[in-house]
Amino acid sequence: MSTDDTGPDSGQETGPTEWEFGEPVGVGPWSGAWPTGEHYDPALLTDGDRRNVVDAYRYWRRDAVVADLDTRRHEFHVAIENFGHDHNIGTVVRTANAFGARAVHIVGRRRWNRRGAMVTDRYQHVAHHADVAALLDHARTNGLAVVAVDNMPGSVRVETASLPRACVLLFGQEGPGLSEEARKAAELVVSIAQFGSTRSINAGVAAGIVMHAWIRQHADLNAAW
Repeated sequence: MSTDDTGPDSGQETGPTEWEFGEPVGVGPWSGAWPTGEHYDPALLTDGDRRNVVDAYRYWRRDAVVADLDTRRHEFHVAIENFGHDHNIGTVVRTANAFGARAVHIVGRRRWNRRGAMVTDRYQHVAHHADVAALLDHARTNGLAVVAVDNMPGSVRVETASLPRACVLLFGQEGPGLSEEARKAAELVVSIAQFGSTRSINAGVAAGIVMHAWIRQHADLNAAW
């Protein structure tokens, strides 16, 4: 496993939610005497904070935000196969950040389209695994149950399934879905109830539905923003 901190959005460059169209987003320079605390960023206090963060983290240094999030993250991880450079990964990362996933694991190709993450990857732990076997080894080492998401025969409806607290929610890429290796290795396979004509739904949407199912079962909702 390796952490993934490469790419144009791994630095301080502005991201999609920080570009200004019309009225600027966020907050301007701090008014009055500056607050005390090492978590505050002097540059943000001076110039304003236009980042895509909740109000509780306004004017905070990025590393301070990550450190605080580390005290709030949940016990589920998210993994998505990326053998064909799946364009949904950015959406998955953004949603994982919103729901407080412990980490996101990219399986296969290292490079992925960060635009959909809307800069949230700066605050979310993202790891890379060369193949499914490497992900499974990481899961075993860390005591994580592997929950695959696919509408295959024999799958359990996620709406009624009991999801493990400490787990990896494993998603396939858009189109082919989960690889055969991932399906066979999963301790539990869940599917999302559908009622229309399409055989499957977008991988990014599916990830959000299943993450929220975990939240409904295990999260302390009083800790939500």
